[in-house]
Amino acid sequence: MKFLFDDESFAFETLRTACFAPYGGADLGEIVVTARAIPDGDEDAWYQQWRATAARVHALGEKALAVGHRVSAREALLRASNYYRTAEFYLRDNPFDDDRAKELSRLARSTFATAATHLDTPVEPVSIPYENTTLPGYLFLVDDSATPRPTVIFTSGFDSILEESYFAVAAAALRRGYNCLAYDGPGQGAALREQRLFFRPDWEAVLTPVVDYALTRPEIDPERIVLHGYSFGGHLIARAAAFEHRAAALVLDGGIYSYYDATTRLVPPWLLQWTLDGRDEEVEQVLSLATSHSTSLRWALRNGVWTFGADSAPDYVRRSRSYTIEGVAQQITTRALIFDPDNDFAFNGEPLRMHQALRSPSTLLTLPEAEGAGEHCSYGGRSTLHQHMYDWLDETLRAHV
Repeated sequence: MKFLFDDESFAFETLRTACFAPYGGADLGEIVVTARAIPDGDEDAWYQQWRATAARVHALGEKALAVGHRVSAREALLRASNYYRTAEFYLRDNPFDDDRAKELSRLARSTFATAATHLDTPVEPVSIPYENTTLPGYLFLVDDSATPRPTVIFTSGFDSILEESYFAVAAAALRRGYNCLAYDGPGQGAALREQRLFFRPDWEAVLTPVVDYALTRPEIDPERIVLHGYSFGGHLIARAAAFEHRAAALVLDGGIYSYYDATTRLVPPWLLQWTLDGRDEEVEQVLSLATSHSTSLRWALRNGVWTFGADSAPDYVRRSRSYTIEGVAQQITTRALIFDPDNDFAFNGEPLRMHQALRSPSTLLTLPEAEGAGEHCSYGGRSTLHQHMYDWLDETLRAHV
């Protein structure tokens, strides 16, 4: 779906930012005027213009907060958080040492944290015990009654941050009487940026402590826990669900059987073989030429190297081979809903493959491009996805209990 840009990556990321408008994450006019000032494919202009918009909206929120306009402050700060996230997106050359990336990440978190204190429903920042540290999270609650309720545990993806969870799934959950527990796992958000925790293929080592924590909370009904995986998170929780059986339902908002296969399917076989053979210098020369012509490829490789803790693009590709549910799919016993957007540029074909591999009951739901929901993660059609998701959950959890 071409949206305000010809560059595929710029168009997609702008659509992603805009599609959170129904949940307070964007204003369409702000999206349009910001995009209009950015030349196609110009990553520096992308950073500058989105940062300027975020700062302007942030200032509106601070001004409203200073004079007691709580709702106005909340609305502006929510949008600012989303815009700061967007501004930081292409800063991938050296994120750990890039002052711009660090500032934008901090601002995306802090503006959301302030906005969250002014939501009409309770929000609690939480720290989830994990190995010898903790993972940052938010528990979004329907109310403060401590009534046990169905709860979505949200696992984000390849480039998400904890704060995006509110727009991506939590706001829609709260409207329907579901709590949402979201967290940054290794490779994601503050766990990556502040603790240098990198993605790991055995995600059950991450998810099981999160479920353990959830079961300590009286607000979470232990019989109605839902595992939701967003984009790459759809692979991570599928893998974890082969070992973690305490959830009542899975939602794979990105049903990825093999991350390696999905991300290398367009790579020439000879280049892939060079990569597997360790001919890194030659591979890097080819990739340098290819990435100079593709924003999407350039960003994906840089982000992969960073989030996987890899030494190079070829090293990242080799590490990705471990991200598959081959050999463990038969161990998944939880009923699953698998979304299959019909124009998913990232993982086309993988949801069907996942559906066919599962022995547990699963529903594969195609989201049509003709209805505006066919892009990856149904960006542009998240409200439609949420309707399907929560209606299915209502019926599934009712039958489960």
